[in-house]
Amino acid sequence: MSVTAAMVKELRQRTGSGMMECKRALVETGGDLEVAIENMRKSGMAKADKKAGRVAAEGVIRVATSGDGATTSIVEVNSETDFVSQGDDFVGFATAVANTIVNNDVVDVETLNELELDGDSVTVDHKRRALIAKIGENINVRRFQTIKTDGSIVGSYMHGIRIGVLVELEGGSVELAKDIAMHVAATNPVCISEADVPAEQIEKEKEIFKGQAAESGKPAAIVEKMIVGKVKKFLKEITLLGQPFVKDGDVTVAQLLKNNGATVKSFVRLEVGEGIEKKEEDFAAEVMAQVRGE
Repeated sequence: MSVTAAMVKELRQRTGSGMMECKRALVETGGDLEVAIENMRKSGMAKADKKAGRVAAEGVIRVATSGDGATTSIVEVNSETDFVSQGDDFVGFATAVANTIVNNDVVDVETLNELELDGDSVTVDHKRRALIAKIGENINVRRFQTIKTDGSIVGSYMHGIRIGVLVELEGGSVELAKDIAMHVAATNPVCISEADVPAEQIEKEKEIFKGQAAESGKPAAIVEKMIVGKVKKFLKEITLLGQPFVKDGDVTVAQLLKNNGATVKSFVRLEVGEGIEKKEEDFAAEVMAQVRGE
């Protein structure tokens, strides 16, 4: 049976694969469309498994809120390149993953992967692997967090597609929560207040400040005061409440919240690729690998 252009077109529409790959698959099956699709799926999944070890440090952050507004989730989904992360297939998958999380009582990625993807009839992991086979890059659902409210207010802020923040307030307003979320996106505080800073982190900074102050040659009493002052400054810089508000540097976040009768219960900030060690790629070798279909 001869392979026609119409057959190739139909196979491309149903699989999303390239023209030459579709033609080759149809030739191998003597024009049997359904067998070609099955073979391509098997081959694609095998390729997806081979790509599982490749570093995926690009991607998007997505936020979803349940219909009743009581649950808000934020998720990071990674790809190998920013080019893929901007594609409709990838963005659609990431959005569906966020919706899956917010509509299910799920606490970890392993459980999430076994759930049926929102708006689809396959699991999250099956869809992820199928997308790897189609796109040719490793794709991972890396991490997510969910805030369930009990009368509190949750505001979100997205800085492009790479940084997302959720802020939960007791009191205040949705607008205030969004403003605080924007602040968190910009300043990346370690925690809410000084009381939340780990003791070991404070001691580590003290040792650094001691070394710096000792080199000044000042008396011990002055050196001690210098250390205390530096620690206070450090704590203000890394804690949300101690930082000057980004939209009005004359007030701290703590003062802003007090003026609006609000307190921060929690916040989540996710940034794409944060903490992932990126591998230095040989561009020429990468192109050749893609040409060879590796």
